[in-house]
Amino acid sequence: MREKVEAALAKVRPMLQADGGDVELVEVTDKGIVKVRLTGRCKTCPMSKMTLRNGVERIVLKEVPQVKAVEEA
Repeated sequence: MREKVEAALAKVRPMLQADGGDVELVEVTDKGIVKVRLTGRCKTCPMSKMTLRNGVERIVLKEVPQVKAVEEA
């Protein structure tokens, strides 16, 4: 499943990188929880929680149905 999650994150990365940020996969748990770390400008952005939910999580859940949630590590 990790490879599928990485592929989904690759679809989100251009949007984040355009704003000077990025996302790093930290862990995929046995329970289907994906843990990521926002980096660059995304790390300190006041909108980072919204980016995580409406951007990263939305795409990952769509692309990898086995994933239950995406959380910040």
